[in-house]
Amino acid sequence: MASDTAELIRQARTWLAEDPDPETREELRRLLDGVDPADVENGAESEQLAEIAERFDGMLQFGTAGLRGELGAGPMRMNRAVVIRAAAGLAAYLRKQGRGGGLVVIGYDARYKSADFARDTAAVMVGAGLRAALLPRPLPTPVLAFAVRHLGAVAGVTVTASHNPPRDNGYKVYLGDGSQIVPPADGEIAAEIAAIGRLADVPRPESGWETLGDEVVEAYLARTDAVVTPGCPRDVDVVYTPLHGVGRDTFVAAFTRAGFPAPTVVAEQAEPDPAFPTVAFPNPEEPGAMDLAFATARSARPDIVIANDPDADRCAVAVADPSAPGGWRMLRGDEVGALLAEHLVHKRAEGTFATTIVSSSLLSRIAAKAGSEVSYDETLTGFKWLARVDGLRYAYEEALGYCVDPAGVRDKDGITAALLVAELAAELKQKGRTLAELLDDIAVEYGLHATDQLSVRVADVSLIAAAMRRLRERPPAVLAGLTVASAEDLTRGTDKLPPTDGLRYHLSGDEGRGVEAARVVVRPSGTEPKLKCYLEVVVPVSSALALDRARSTAASVLHGLTTDLSAAAGI
Repeated sequence: MASDTAELIRQARTWLAEDPDPETREELRRLLDGVDPADVENGAESEQLAEIAERFDGMLQFGTAGLRGELGAGPMRMNRAVVIRAAAGLAAYLRKQGRGGGLVVIGYDARYKSADFARDTAAVMVGAGLRAALLPRPLPTPVLAFAVRHLGAVAGVTVTASHNPPRDNGYKVYLGDGSQIVPPADGEIAAEIAAIGRLADVPRPESGWETLGDEVVEAYLARTDAVVTPGCPRDVDVVYTPLHGVGRDTFVAAFTRAGFPAPTVVAEQAEPDPAFPTVAFPNPEEPGAMDLAFATARSARPDIVIANDPDADRCAVAVADPSAPGGWRMLRGDEVGALLAEHLVHKRAEGTFATTIVSSSLLSRIAAKAGSEVSYDETLTGFKWLARVDGLRYAYEEALGYCVDPAGVRDKDGITAALLVAELAAELKQKGRTLAELLDDIAVEYGLHATDQLSVRVADVSLIAAAMRRLRERPPAVLAGLTVASAEDLTRGTDKLPPTDGLRYHLSGDEGRGVEAARVVVRPSGTEPKLKCYLEVVVPVSSALALDRARSTAASVLHGLTTDLSAAAGI
């Protein structure tokens, strides 16, 4: 309708008048200049109007992942205006919580606009009467998570989109305990953001915040010393890639402090670069992302390959495998999770081992066999939940996230996880063994827990809601020839889990096929336009000689689960 179009143009011009960023102002001005007045008068469709409508169709929502979205002008994009409102809402929330004079520490990565968003946040905090401190340069997210508690801050903010595409950026919030926000804090902060009026009324002084020096980085690095055991083997050769992110300097410094040989850094991906020119997606899990690392490994011949994602809170590990394309195989997050758990049990770790409902059930078996010193817990997806487990000693999630030192960083940390992986690899190397061989031992001891993921990226997010609705209305009775023994709609919550948008299916085993059990969890991604389906099949293994057959059985069942679930969800 013509009136709706006119209102859309009015909203866009109001936003343009307030936008503090000359780049996004010019971007929006070009869009508005391209609108034909006749189209506004007649309420007609046009490419420019459709683009403006997309950008002004609501507000980018602040949730338990904070903010994340594509850079650009308008309330549905990541930009300085959106960040200023988010910072003002966070400041208002902190004041209402009695933290009005406290310190907010702010970190950022090397993505487009990250430094601008960090400075805007510092200015808003100072203008609201809080103290603000910026990390000295683009640094890994774990350094920020550490700094919140180390400096006694009331909150922390890190500006990062982690492993998202280059066009994205994000805004993650931690409270004073060093953990990411969870309900009800996220909703309360969102309400304060929604209550912010004109940007001109948000005080933003040009100075007054502190820029920290390297002492905070040195304190983090000193804390990494707690991860490895003095006197243990250190002879392990590593090829490392930061994937154009901010991990390199901190990673290399941590390895040097621990006494490991300096890693061979993948030259083409060593420097921070917001364009991520050598990868389609800067995520070690994505096809092709590790190609340059494997090419470097073929010449350097290391014991292991390690990658961080761009903000270095995730850790990927690859092992030599002559049967794999290129001679190297990426380990799944569940495999690394099990390796680290076994290593910590061997080191006599005490406390709770925790993982999420979408990760492998193998950790529960490792914890149970470890004895009374180790307990097990399970949470919803994300370290915002894992970090809050009572008595936490170790946590991991299948998406390459590991917390090996919760007393130092209550979040996933790709630097300390890499140190512990390197220590384990060095100990095995001294015995003439490898990570792959230890994985075989784990499979024989606990059963082969094979996992896979069906991940569907969509351009139209309504397809995700449609798939979830289809599965709820017509739940499958059989998947991969296995009976669905139970189907849970997680929106209702359980006696241990708060409600979440997800579905969980437990499948009966099939003794004739050698399958003990299987499990499927389906949920929308919290940070990307993806529908994610997490698959697990458990196959008993009588001996190392039976492993190949077990793997073949598991692969067949996983393939069947993927095929049948795709059909049931219509994706």
